[in-house]
Amino acid sequence: MDARELRGVVPYLPTPLTAEGEVDEPALARLCEHLIASGVHGLTPLGSTGEFAYLDFAAKERVVACVVEAAAGRVPVIAGVAATATRDAVAQAKRWAALGADGILAVLEAYFPVPDAGVIAYFTAVADATGLPVTLYTNPNFQRSDLTLEAIDALSHHPNVAFVKDASTNTGRLLSILERTEGRIGVFAASSHITAAVMLIGGRGWLAGPSCLIPKQSVRLYELCEAGRWAEAMELQRGLWAVNQVFARFNLAGAVKAGLRLQGFECGDPAPPQPALAPAQVEAVRQALARVGAL
Repeated sequence: MDARELRGVVPYLPTPLTAEGEVDEPALARLCEHLIASGVHGLTPLGSTGEFAYLDFAAKERVVACVVEAAAGRVPVIAGVAATATRDAVAQAKRWAALGADGILAVLEAYFPVPDAGVIAYFTAVADATGLPVTLYTNPNFQRSDLTLEAIDALSHHPNVAFVKDASTNTGRLLSILERTEGRIGVFAASSHITAAVMLIGGRGWLAGPSCLIPKQSVRLYELCEAGRWAEAMELQRGLWAVNQVFARFNLAGAVKAGLRLQGFECGDPAPPQPALAPAQVEAVRQALARVGAL
């Protein structure tokens, strides 16, 4: 699939870590192989689930290189770029492109608030840095300076800005983006949305960490939505939504890593100072996965 035509289920990959805090590349490659075999439509290293905020440049570089090698061209690799400084973001984008990434997921980290003009300039610089398609990532729960509708509209005219992934929990906002950008960019949901509803209003799929744990079920949900079989889709969606609700209660990287450990994929613990899940929390994850046949 050409990354500019991206659709479907694109998991946000965790970053497996050893006890010493190094990237566990064999574990990451094994997980990529499993997800591709399960039918996912792409892979996203260094999204929120990938703990990008806790990794240095060298670790990020190893993650992207490992995923590109593991994917081997079978599915697009949409690599995360995140920085507080525009210069750093541009350097990441150029390096990930050189390593063979097929697209860029662009995030703005901010300590001080940044006005719309600065936000637009940051994402424009990332989009200008390579010829790869860029997915804008907006997550107002964790971002100091969010992408407003006006900023998204302005950026949608850039030839390399192809998509937006919105994690606001506000499905009405997604419809506003679709209406305002008039088809110039595609919209992807997050695990914070009821994904079948996003597909119904014109979404292209979802980029989400929990899909690492329920890849086959997620792909089935996408296929039902694409076929317009909405009654069946909603029946499946109701079960999968319970998984999303459990994950929303805990540290996302910790929950995904705990769930993968239950499935036989050892990814280590979250990068400190993030905590690993307590036993009772792991049990809640186990029960949610068991209910949807993911164990």
